[in-house]
Amino acid sequence: MSGFADAARNGLTAESLEAVLRQVGAERYHDRHPLHHRMVAGEMTKAQLQAWALNRYCYQAMIPRKDATIVARSEDPEFRAEWRRRIEDHDGTTGWDGGISRWLKLATGLGLDEAAVKSERLALPGTRFAVGAYISFCSNRTLLEAVASSLTELFSSVIIGERVPAMLARYSYVTEETLAYFMPRLKQAPRDSEFALAYVLKHATEPKAQQAVIDALVFKCDVLWAMLDALDHAYGERGRIPPGAFVPEVVA
Repeated sequence: MSGFADAARNGLTAESLEAVLRQVGAERYHDRHPLHHRMVAGEMTKAQLQAWALNRYCYQAMIPRKDATIVARSEDPEFRAEWRRRIEDHDGTTGWDGGISRWLKLATGLGLDEAAVKSERLALPGTRFAVGAYISFCSNRTLLEAVASSLTELFSSVIIGERVPAMLARYSYVTEETLAYFMPRLKQAPRDSEFALAYVLKHATEPKAQQAVIDALVFKCDVLWAMLDALDHAYGERGRIPPGAFVPEVVA
């Protein structure tokens, strides 16, 4: 955790803690990853976009389960009432009319089979490990750390703002309907991150707790970065797709 390992050693004010957390995002959020840069530059093939959508589904499908874990750990009914909105954002009211369903539309819009995506059986081992590590973190670390790990949402509007217009402009087979997942997130993510940030700043008042929340956000950034690393290794120039993982039918 170079650069942030001792950030709270002498204690931080709430304003300074927030500044450090935002600096973590500025340096380590996955909008800095080369794969994202290639995506927005229009340099990815359709096969590579398919692999991205299929693997990212594993993460999307895990989010409401992760949030349900966080809700179950809190003894504060006001906190639970606020946090469970995240579950509804992804599951919807029926289980298939929220963000997960919209991500499936993205995947099928890119030509993938819905059942294959939902099964998650073709995901990369690196994806599986990253997603598993995140839900384990939120289950086994403190509630404060679990909440802090969600603060990557502070930076999601930036990556969406880059990704959506670039994909519409540079990939002829991508439509606004294909990318329908992202538009609600422009309102949901700022709402959720505002609550999470206020919670973290209120409860992380001692140096040890402050360092823990900084480390939690670093960890979450690492999870997202590792997922893109795995995709780049398997479907980039090296083309080292592991056994059992998604193999595109046609490399466009």
